[in-house]
Amino acid sequence: MSDTRTIAAQRLGKLFLDREWMLACAESCTGGLLSAAITDVAGSSQWFDRGFVTYSNTAKMEQLLVGVDTLERFGAVSEETAMEMAAGALEASHADFAVATTGIAGPGGAVPGKPVGMVCFGFAQRSAEGITTRAMTRVFEGDRAQVRAAAVELALNAAIELIEPQ
Repeated sequence: MSDTRTIAAQRLGKLFLDREWMLACAESCTGGLLSAAITDVAGSSQWFDRGFVTYSNTAKMEQLLVGVDTLERFGAVSEETAMEMAAGALEASHADFAVATTGIAGPGGAVPGKPVGMVCFGFAQRSAEGITTRAMTRVFEGDRAQVRAAAVELALNAAIELIEPQ
């Protein structure tokens, strides 16, 4: 694992430990690489609850409760799907915060408006008021491995930015 990913995963772990939170991941295009980056950190069992690799639309619907309407209207690679994946990961776990990734790592799979390298990220946080979700989309350059690695790094750093005190 790259040093920047290791540092980000360690920093995320400290934030979760300080808050006594648990994390869940819902992954499609990263195929478990985000969960692997997290579990590469010694002691991550204290703050990482579980990861879901939901590559197919059926898996997204069955395991994460992504709506068939969402998939039909926006597609699997969309901010709407990413937010539902993250919220579904919270519903199906004991986590307080969830990160989701869904994208087109390539080399094929591009469709109009959704190029190779496009990754949508979903974030969900549990609170007394319910679940709050957010999303973002980025397009990464490079081959399949580079897109997936960049997506993992961004997911870790974006989660840190969302929960770290300003």
